[in-house]
Amino acid sequence: MTAPRLRRVRVLVLGSGAREHALAVALAADDDVSDVLVAPGGPGVADVAEVVAVDPLDGAAVAALAREREMDLVVVGPEAPLVAGVADAVRAAGVDCFGPSAAAARLEGSKAFAKEVMASAGVPTAMARVCTDLGQVAAALDAFGAPHVVKDDGLAAGKGVVVTGDREEALAHARSCLEGRPGAGASAVVVEEFLDGPEVSLFVLCDGTDVVPLAPAQDSKRLLDGDEGPNTGGMGAYSPLPWAPPGLVDEVVERVARPVVAEMARRGTPFAGVLYCGLALTSRGVRVVEFNARFGDPETQVVLPRLRTPLGGVLRAAATGRLAELEPLTWSDGAAVVVVLAAAGYPASPRTGDAVTGLAAAAAVPGARVLHAGTATGADGTLVSAGGRVLSLVGTGATLADARAAAAAAVAEVGLDGGQHRGDIAVGAAEGVRA
Repeated sequence: MTAPRLRRVRVLVLGSGAREHALAVALAADDDVSDVLVAPGGPGVADVAEVVAVDPLDGAAVAALAREREMDLVVVGPEAPLVAGVADAVRAAGVDCFGPSAAAARLEGSKAFAKEVMASAGVPTAMARVCTDLGQVAAALDAFGAPHVVKDDGLAAGKGVVVTGDREEALAHARSCLEGRPGAGASAVVVEEFLDGPEVSLFVLCDGTDVVPLAPAQDSKRLLDGDEGPNTGGMGAYSPLPWAPPGLVDEVVERVARPVVAEMARRGTPFAGVLYCGLALTSRGVRVVEFNARFGDPETQVVLPRLRTPLGGVLRAAATGRLAELEPLTWSDGAAVVVVLAAAGYPASPRTGDAVTGLAAAAAVPGARVLHAGTATGADGTLVSAGGRVLSLVGTGATLADARAAAAAAVAEVGLDGGQHRGDIAVGAAEGVRA
């Protein structure tokens, strides 16, 4: 069967970053979607959607908005609303929602829980220890050896992981987590063995029973070229991966996604939404680095431009338990590359309020699109930075080299005092070198 035809479907996207801007762009291009609302959104997404003020963490307010505006589907972008149970509130109000329940979102909300599920499901992953004090951390660091991998157990906006050869730095990160630094909310940390090999991100759509994979991507977490500098929420990504081994997606679906979905259903907490599989292609085979319960940022910005199947029908099929009815997804043969422009001081202490200029010229670059991640309208009506990651500059083209060139040309048009970006996103892959 084909994807269910949608007539005059109204979709509400929750979130305010570049990921949500990318989702809104793809939904607005779907002929079966009549209206796209984004809440709370921002100044950039208004070019393709209506921006509505609502607290995305307030489940009752989101549900009331969805009912009042007669939404057919709510798509939850960030992880925090999912862990807070916003998807549960929306479904309780009788509105279809793409995003897992709070119970299922623990796959991202707790690294320790994710490890427990993977162990029960027989999913290959790194050896790990859950630690609740520094003594346990020190013992785990010594057991696994360097490089050391220490993760916040709870949510940390993609920046709760430290990978370092410095034992004292690893201990310091664990101490900050255990002492409850702002935003961490963790009473435990997970110390893991280091996984060698390139990393791959694969989004797998789930409806509680069935799974459908999207195209893989690779993101770059380090701030600086050459994968140097501190860890970030992501400084760029690209798709496709010409160096990926044949059969990778099928292997991940059968060895990772299906067993996890089956295990979550067995526990009485079915997972419906997108299972973000962060993977390492190690010398011993595929290993799961982490799970997220939502689309990744910035990978979404390069996966969705390559998807030819209309997005609205795909997401609604996942939200309503009908993934089995979908025909195989279709994809562009071309490539997409995104370069993130970050604020001065990011990631430790990003500076806000700086003027952001040149967006019209950047958007006019052939094959380029400007997506807003952290912008706001200043007091004088001009656009200013309002977050650590300010813009996603996406380039598309027939090849990775073409897409890289378009993204780079767009970045060159943007003005942001102290702005930071990487110049090497996808460079190896574009030159035919394995990541």
